[in-house]
Amino acid sequence: MLNEFKDFIAKGSVMDLAVGIIIGAAFTAIVSSLVNDLIQPLIGLIIGGIDFSGLSFGLGDAQFMYGNFITATINFLIIAFVVFMLVKAVNRIKSIADKPDDIAPEVKTGPSQLDILIEIRDALAKRP
Repeated sequence: MLNEFKDFIAKGSVMDLAVGIIIGAAFTAIVSSLVNDLIQPLIGLIIGGIDFSGLSFGLGDAQFMYGNFITATINFLIIAFVVFMLVKAVNRIKSIADKPDDIAPEVKTGPSQLDILIEIRDALAKRP
């Protein structure tokens, strides 16, 4: 069983997944900082600093904080849009890098070895 576990861990797909999770966690910090420190203050200026997190209503002993839900939804939409723009930019850069050069030098090849041998054979066959 230990050998099977070692084989499982050593597979490339598991290692790729682990690397993806680690990079994803680091990327989450970058995107969160971008949204919280740059984009949300800008949106706050545009909409006049409205804070939805304080919106709530009570029903009996329960307090429903629907403002937090609205804030979380807005944050999700902002983060999704930022990630979309980043992926779009990366795909554009990749497509530019993967594009072959439009001007490819034209290489003229001579006759193949077989063509030359056929010519020699035909020339020898024509000799008296």
